[in-house]
Amino acid sequence: MAFFAITCLNHASIGLNTANCGQHTAVALQYQTTSKNKHMNNKVWYITGASKGLGLALVKKLLNNGYKVAATSRNLDELKTAVGNSSTDFLPLVVNLTNEESVQQSIENTLAHFGRIDVVVNNAGYGMLGALEELTDAEARANFEINVFGSLNVIRKVMPQLRKQQSGHIFNIASIGGFTGAFPGFGIYCATKFAVHGFTESLAAEAKPFGIHATVVSPGYFRTNFLNDTSLSVPKNAMVEYANVRSVQDAHQHSINANQPGDPEKAADVMIAVANHPNPPVQLFLGADACAAAAQKIETVQKDMLEMQSIATATGFKESVGAA
Repeated sequence: MAFFAITCLNHASIGLNTANCGQHTAVALQYQTTSKNKHMNNKVWYITGASKGLGLALVKKLLNNGYKVAATSRNLDELKTAVGNSSTDFLPLVVNLTNEESVQQSIENTLAHFGRIDVVVNNAGYGMLGALEELTDAEARANFEINVFGSLNVIRKVMPQLRKQQSGHIFNIASIGGFTGAFPGFGIYCATKFAVHGFTESLAAEAKPFGIHATVVSPGYFRTNFLNDTSLSVPKNAMVEYANVRSVQDAHQHSINANQPGDPEKAADVMIAVANHPNPPVQLFLGADACAAAAQKIETVQKDMLEMQSIATATGFKESVGAA
């Protein structure tokens, strides 16, 4: 559940106009499914990390709108209690995303119960806060294991079914931090989410011939439990030298937590709308803060590129002149 924005931006102070983001969202919401759209509500969703955060909001919203949902968690009782739905439209599953056999079994159980899978949401994950120097190899690898390889395990196991159907849509939940980076204390976490961006863009190109869509979702700050102790890991061996990282850590755990501007219920609405859109995007920046941060990153990259373009492009071999 990766709801980390690289910074809370004051839109006016950085001179960015995020109105277009809101307009695009409004257009997309025209395709939002309601209980009247039966052909859309027949879709089967498979969602990881569904016992809390955006995953839980999405599961509840889908079930209330008549969709069929297979939802995974590490704790079955916690998942059942959180969702509070015992209908046959809801299939709770215990899955270890780092174990390919466990993932495969969950896909098979979903197909046995519902007969198909239409939308996959790789939502499971957790935050990692700490300077690159102070995080251990084990801490960094554990974050990649869930945030990156867990999603890849799901993709590998579900793609045969989606190719067989010649249809489907895979959402990979990244973060605006996986697009912008450059924030002290979130280097490893951002790196995992940059990876999600990279493999989703490749997946979109690979899966397109089979009628399958792929979208990478980059949320900003949403008011979930992502910044709580259970979802945000901090370094075991914190270094006093990194005062800037400790300041960021304190802000996220005590000031930003429970005060995030984004509403997870509205985020769920957008994702459902995008899943029902006839031409869904590969990139989905979720939240006004995410749109502003993305725009600022694009502006910065263009500035750096143009400043160095004259020397950076003068790197090719010179054509031979006057061959002997």
